Amino acid sequence: MLDKTLDLKFLRYSFSLAEDAKSKGIHPFAAVLVNANGEILLEQINGYLPDLDMTGHAERLIMTKASKRYRPDFLSQCTLYISAEPCAMCAGAIYWAGVGRVVYGLSEEKLKSITGNHPENPTLALPCRTVFDSGQRKVEVIGPLLEEEAAEIQHGVW
Repeated sequence: MLDKTLDLKFLRYSFSLAEDAKSKGIHPFAAVLVNANGEILLEQINGYLPDLDMTGHAERLIMTKASKRYRPDFLSQCTLYISAEPCAMCAGAIYWAGVGRVVYGLSEEKLKSITGNHPENPTLALPCRTVFDSGQRKVEVIGPLLEEEAAEIQHGVW
């Protein structure tokens, strides 16, 4: 598994992708899939626009791509770095694809305090650990990590 220095590097990279999305008027969320050797396999920003796809979360989209390209035994050795904690839908996609490790910045609870009851982000108060703990295989979760830095990305959007 990757060390803390690499965790911070790739998490901050997801933040930079989210910031770039924000600068383009896209919801500021991003995910980066990294293999056990520390190589980026895939990256994805939020896909709500242009079609107003409420299921177009970065994590769900990247997991669809990853699931088509890699088998769960390979993905079990990978880490998904996410600018914000995956919602229940995304945690389910991560679980089903087979990713073994998740590192996220902003907690779902803190995100909800920032977004309020915004119609484009009706945040669920359900920690990803609860979803993962309901499954039959282990998903290691690290986060929230660098939460204040991650929260800054969201300010001014909602």
